[in-house]
Amino acid sequence: MKNLTFIFFVFVCSFLNSQTVNEISVKKHLYTLANDSMQGRKAGGPGIEKAAKYIEQQFSKIGLKPFNGSSFRQTFKHINKRSEKKEELTLFNVIGLLEGTTLKEEFVVISAHYDHLGRKNIGEGDLIFNGANDNASGVSAMIMLADYFKKAKINKRSILFIAFTAEEMGLVGSNHFGKTISAETIIAGVNIEMIGKESPFGPKTAWLTGFNRSDFGKIIQKNLSFSEYKLYPDPYKNYRLFFRSDNASLARLGVPAHTFSTSPMDKDLDYHKVSDEAETLDVKTITETIKAIATGIRSIISGDDTPSRLIL
Repeated sequence: MKNLTFIFFVFVCSFLNSQTVNEISVKKHLYTLANDSMQGRKAGGPGIEKAAKYIEQQFSKIGLKPFNGSSFRQTFKHINKRSEKKEELTLFNVIGLLEGTTLKEEFVVISAHYDHLGRKNIGEGDLIFNGANDNASGVSAMIMLADYFKKAKINKRSILFIAFTAEEMGLVGSNHFGKTISAETIIAGVNIEMIGKESPFGPKTAWLTGFNRSDFGKIIQKNLSFSEYKLYPDPYKNYRLFFRSDNASLARLGVPAHTFSTSPMDKDLDYHKVSDEAETLDVKTITETIKAIATGIRSIISGDDTPSRLIL
């Protein structure tokens, strides 16, 4: 009977997955966030305000609640020491809460950074770093997962959907968030970055940073064992990618926080270039990866699995 119940549960989730996560919606979010009107979404710049408003609109439409206040924004001041003037910036993470049921004091963070590099100050032609893969693709996934889990109604644990700011300045937004929470209440961190190009492992695959630092990855693999999608450990050991995305800010607090990606880092000619445009990405790859993440983290969201605390 247990097996039949599980199979039925998987069937229902797969059906909802296919209905909610679709290429049309993914493309809409991707092309909006990577549009020239966003001016490259540089933290502290005018374009990122447009991006934040768009994400807030989606959170409100989905039915998420603000976290710790009346606004989706977690606003803070930051001195940008990387600029010549060491200017003070007003920055904001965008956070939406989907409250859990029986385990609502336990949280799963699903995140993606929504900032990018802005635009070139001089030159001709295309001057805007649209950041389609890095990381409009990840933000699109985060929004779609918010919609999916809101409709699925399986989250015994609470979920925080976070668009982190200023990742490109040195994980500034996620570091600030980490200072405001009790790490013991965060059960897992699901970070998503650059999922718009086919994985080096082939179609329907993704890779995970810090795979051996907790059993988070093994839980995902177990949940994906009924599907065609496969998850592999990060193949780019020399790049130290585990410490280069927003998962690191939570990982340093002991949270089993990891980053999903598909991008072939050693062959991505558009990385941090103005050529990182929405048209260069494969919407099908993004959509399939979102569905795989939804399936992979389902048992953590529902409270059936709890990843081991992270070893640095």
